[in-house]
Amino acid sequence: MFKGSMVALVTPMLEDGAIDYDSLAALVEYHIKHGTDAIVAVGTTGESATLDVGEHLAVIRHVIETAAGRIPVIAGTGANSTSEAVELTEAARNAGADAALLVTPYYNKPTQEGLYQHFKHIAERVDIPQILYNVPGRTACDMLPETVARLSQIDNIIGIKDATGDLSRVATHLASCREGFELYSGDDATTVDFVVLGGQGCISVTANIAPAPMHEMLMAALEGEIDRAREINAGLIPLHRDLFIEANPIPVKWALHEMGMVSPAIRLPLTPLGESCRERLRQSMRESGVLAA
Repeated sequence: MFKGSMVALVTPMLEDGAIDYDSLAALVEYHIKHGTDAIVAVGTTGESATLDVGEHLAVIRHVIETAAGRIPVIAGTGANSTSEAVELTEAARNAGADAALLVTPYYNKPTQEGLYQHFKHIAERVDIPQILYNVPGRTACDMLPETVARLSQIDNIIGIKDATGDLSRVATHLASCREGFELYSGDDATTVDFVVLGGQGCISVTANIAPAPMHEMLMAALEGEIDRAREINAGLIPLHRDLFIEANPIPVKWALHEMGMVSPAIRLPLTPLGESCRERLRQSMRESGVLAA
């Protein structure tokens, strides 16, 4: 259903911590203008962990309303409470989201059977395309390929965002999951190789500040123009690296502020990018062409 460069959109905030809906709408327009293939609202990069349920759903609705059908919107609706994930996913469906992205339950460390039952329960109760999201570096929970294979048999579970960085899983998923089950990279640095091996695209942090190159790179990779994709990616490597110099989304929010697109505000327990990291990220932005030299 989805392919190419899908931005994991930041949630802009005002200095008092309130959500900046004007800047949020401007970011949606920016991505439509520059070729982003889909928007993920309120994922990890959107600070889902610090938004309350009302804010979470308000951001999703605002992105959908601003997009107005011009670009697909995938709503981040995962939670470590199965009932809360159902509530968020149902609300996203009612708001008109094209799909939901559901992270593995964090902190409570379910078993593989618990993961299967969690995602099965949500899929059975909410009729919307659903994308699994495995990011064990953040959740302390790794959804193993055999569990993904079981879940892929459920019709409205359409794919997985794999942020493990383990490229061997691409072949494993292709071999074990149902035909047509879609694979999306959650690791910008390995995205070209991920697509070459059979993935359909990337849910990207880098696309926040380099939407056009990420779109062009993914389209080249998907069309078999591998040398062209690697050439574009070579110019983005400094961003892939330094947008994680501190915990995401600290660096990318600061980078967008440097570009004049959002305020530097971020919610506790996250804090603005440390002074010692700023010149390094500026230099990477210059090298990649998103800031003037």
